[in-house]
Amino acid sequence: MTPAGRRILAAAEELFYSRGITAVGVDLIAEQSGVTKRTLYNQFGSKDRVVATYLAERDRRWRSLVRATVDTCERRVEAVTAPFDALRTWSETNTRGCAFINALAELPDPSHPAHRIAANQKLWLLNLFEELAVAADCSDPVTLATRLFVLHEGALATQPLPIDTLSETADLARALVRAGERPHR
Repeated sequence: MTPAGRRILAAAEELFYSRGITAVGVDLIAEQSGVTKRTLYNQFGSKDRVVATYLAERDRRWRSLVRATVDTCERRVEAVTAPFDALRTWSETNTRGCAFINALAELPDPSHPAHRIAANQKLWLLNLFEELAVAADCSDPVTLATRLFVLHEGALATQPLPIDTLSETADLARALVRAGERPHR
């Protein structure tokens, strides 16, 4: 990506996350990034591609943080709840809730490229919870993964409120994992 493309993407990320995708037009993105609309269209082709690129980049950073957090766990059972620890770190700089939940609400058409990216991000997390539960030899990893996913999404959805639901949610997630551990013989 060119320097102008990176500036466009940085401005779009700030604007989309703080104001909403549908509330932000290409004129504002171009203005905030210091480029012309023509440059924006030359770099991305359309606002939809800017939105999709913005979400794809957030997704890449989120997955990288989650994987790094999982990799630091000494025990497989601890890794099952590592996405909650990653969320604590992520939330230090992302305080307006989940960009992917927001995108799914603003872009309900499943054929929209950004909708697909947001939906795939959610499915990736659900599948990751299941993979981690299987690796930790938890009983009924599919049900556990679904429950952990719902807890995680609830923590994200309540993030903009002036209460800390993440601590309680992470504690509940750990309790679910402990309850799902198989006794080792």
